Amino acid sequence: MTDREREAAVPHLAVIGAGPAGLAATVAAAAHGVRVTLLDSAAQAGGQFYRQPASELRAGRPQALHHQWRAWERLRDGLRSHVEAGAVRHLADHHVWFVERHDDGWTVHALLGPEQEEPVEVRADAVLLATGGYEKVLPFPGWTLPGVVTAGGAQAMLKGTLVVSGRTAVVAGTGPLLLPVATGLAAAGVEVAALVESAGPKAFVRRSRALAAQPGKVAEGARYAARLLRHRVRLLTGHTLVEAHGSERLEAVTVAALDALGRVRPGTARRIPCDTLAVGHGMLPHTDLADTLGCRLDGTDVHVDDEQRTSVPGVWAAGETTGIGGAALSLAEGHIAGRSAAARLRGTEPDPRAWAAAAAARARLRAFFAALDSVYAPPAHWTEQVTDDTAVCRCEEVTGGAIRAAVTELGAGDLRTVKLLTRAGMGWCQGRVCGPAVAGLAGCEPTPSRRPFAVPVPLGVLAHAGESEEARAQ
Repeated sequence: MTDREREAAVPHLAVIGAGPAGLAATVAAAAHGVRVTLLDSAAQAGGQFYRQPASELRAGRPQALHHQWRAWERLRDGLRSHVEAGAVRHLADHHVWFVERHDDGWTVHALLGPEQEEPVEVRADAVLLATGGYEKVLPFPGWTLPGVVTAGGAQAMLKGTLVVSGRTAVVAGTGPLLLPVATGLAAAGVEVAALVESAGPKAFVRRSRALAAQPGKVAEGARYAARLLRHRVRLLTGHTLVEAHGSERLEAVTVAALDALGRVRPGTARRIPCDTLAVGHGMLPHTDLADTLGCRLDGTDVHVDDEQRTSVPGVWAAGETTGIGGAALSLAEGHIAGRSAAARLRGTEPDPRAWAAAAAARARLRAFFAALDSVYAPPAHWTEQVTDDTAVCRCEEVTGGAIRAAVTELGAGDLRTVKLLTRAGMGWCQGRVCGPAVAGLAGCEPTPSRRPFAVPVPLGVLAHAGESEEARAQ
């Protein structure tokens, strides 16, 4: 038997996404007898959580931007050893746009490089989706001004390029991501004028028992709070962002306190000068690939069983795509998914005892983040701050007034009708950014949008894919 024949005889798993979940799954699967191809759109493994500065920057202490550096080192070294042993092939700068099903396996279609024009195909016996999540940002007057960035964007700039977008910042919105963003900016020398969190102290008290079940997470939050205090960052809980001000770029923001019903309390508005606003309202799972494969969704999350298997045979999912829960939960799910996929590809029945510790961590962390979700929720009446001339769909320049008119004057009762009447969601992002905001303003339930491809694809690549499929059929 030749080397190629021996290699072909070993089951092959394609893992899409090299964040915590994808790395954990890759290392686990490779350690248990399967070949793995790890595809990721970034130039380096790690995802957003373990994002590293470019090597050309020669960062002296990149670990200063991370609080789980040892976990990253273990994953990095494990990946490297499996790549050197030939068990793993790591394809960086590969943007997966479609996963095609065949009778005997799968073809992962990707676009290579920053230009995303060169097609690449990877054949595999099974697929594991670890595509992560993305930020939810709700619109407000002035949110399109230069100087307004997402909280994750500010963090990505700092981790990946060691730069910040201004000298004085306000971090605002809701969610646990705001804490590391504010402390990271402050540690980098930015004056953080305020951290504006819409969740109030009472929300944490109501969920104190569930939150206390994870003392490590509570301690982590306390450490962030201590850093905020050390850098003299003003913490405004139970407050919301009302408006961003500026002519050519951001100059200041107005924030105000919220009442018990989630409305702005009259007479509490205050103006804070700043040249950077880092804003975010939580995270949403990336489900485009899962959706095109026909995987069942539970709301916005990919549904998985105890082995992290989706409803589509031969497809596993792990990490934020199955529900937002942070790096530790992603690592546990990735480990379980990798072990399960390896066992089933080898034709053996998995032994849940092999991942008992990871399963226990998964259960605890899922319960913790379910409680956290109920605490970190956008203000109930956030739509009242969206004026009629506020841009909601930035791609198509659709305003809040146009969306409201589609509902009140034209009778739109669902997102699809609003989209047809206003073009909201028809632009480059295909509703990924504006979808939750349009749903909120229209009073509709957010529904998954069935997109044929996960990223924009050149027509030449589609033609090539069609020719390849025709050749295979012949």
